[in-house]
Amino acid sequence: MKVVFLSPTYPTEMLEFTRGLSEVGAQVYGVSDAAYSSLPASVKQHLTGYLQVPRLLDEDDVMNRVSHWLKGTTVDRVVANWEPLVLLAARLRERWSLPGMAYDVVLGFRDKQIMKERVQAAGLRVPRSHRVKSARDAYVGAEAIGYPLVIKPIAGAGSADTYVVASEQELTRVLGLMHSVPEAVIEEFIEGVEYTYDAVSVQGTPRIESVMQYFPKPLEARTHEWISPGQVTIRDLSQSHLQPGIELGRNVLKALGMGEGYSHMEWFLTPNGEAVFGEVGCRSGGGFIVDQINYCADIDSFREWARAVCWHDVEVSSVRKYNVAGVFKRAAGRGRITRIDGLLPFMKEFGPYVVQERLSRPGTMRRNWKQTLISDGWIMMRHPDWDTALHMMREAARRISLTAE
Repeated sequence: MKVVFLSPTYPTEMLEFTRGLSEVGAQVYGVSDAAYSSLPASVKQHLTGYLQVPRLLDEDDVMNRVSHWLKGTTVDRVVANWEPLVLLAARLRERWSLPGMAYDVVLGFRDKQIMKERVQAAGLRVPRSHRVKSARDAYVGAEAIGYPLVIKPIAGAGSADTYVVASEQELTRVLGLMHSVPEAVIEEFIEGVEYTYDAVSVQGTPRIESVMQYFPKPLEARTHEWISPGQVTIRDLSQSHLQPGIELGRNVLKALGMGEGYSHMEWFLTPNGEAVFGEVGCRSGGGFIVDQINYCADIDSFREWARAVCWHDVEVSSVRKYNVAGVFKRAAGRGRITRIDGLLPFMKEFGPYVVQERLSRPGTMRRNWKQTLISDGWIMMRHPDWDTALHMMREAARRISLTAE
């Protein structure tokens, strides 16, 4: 089994997906724009071959270079788990007549307007939306949909360049911030609690399923610098209020033609109990969601993703043991981090339940919180009891602080 894996080291979790491919018996041919000498030793051992390209997002150039590099090699799969590369992977599969989701199918997971149209055509509840290619389009869409509304890139990832807009004046201001976005979508603002539905599928059937709740909504977390964004992967998926969202997730994957691999969907639970579709990608969720899924059930879904895309199988227990809470911290101030307060007493009280603690240490440059969810590090805890896990998340947000000067 020879697998071309696009971007085997970035984002960071791709290192684990590369390992997973190797561990299920694949020969992994990595393609990225990083020099081979810069790759961690931990990933080199899992690579059969590696091609450095000048510009990883230049699809035509990458396709030509990879085709030349692997001329005479029988390739079995082409995969990508980073959002900007899923269409390139589909193009390579079609060029080489390989199994996997076709370009048009993947486009439905990448273009947010096409995505919503296809989901809506399946009879599922989606926010009303309007494609935006110009300022005039934005004002026309706003008039049709009404305020408040959300505007975001048509092919974005996460909540980057995404804004909640409450008036025409505010829309004008936001459009001025989006000059670098070639195409956007305006959509109805949905009031409700925001969750994810994450799955590893085999031939379109979810074999691993997970639901995570955001604290607060990502858009709110991106608006206020003082917030420590939190997220909890839920142990008990049998709860009645989650069923509409899980059913929605399964139906969305069916409507969009999901094949093998990870998918990451966001959805809203409204005050009246309705599940409303947000968006979905045919790749794993960022922000260490996969780690939380693994800690929830003591599984390795990096490897099981690889087993799904290579061998159309999954071999894991379905027993979910823990609620897993993660908190991302943002240092106060500017410059280099000078101290961490509250961590030692927190660890003294909750240490047995902490599964990851990766806060940026003093001397590290403070990151731009608007450009990265992980900001200045994170801490992750797990516990079988929901209230206890939620309490630990809130205490980590409240008691741990970082300072930069």
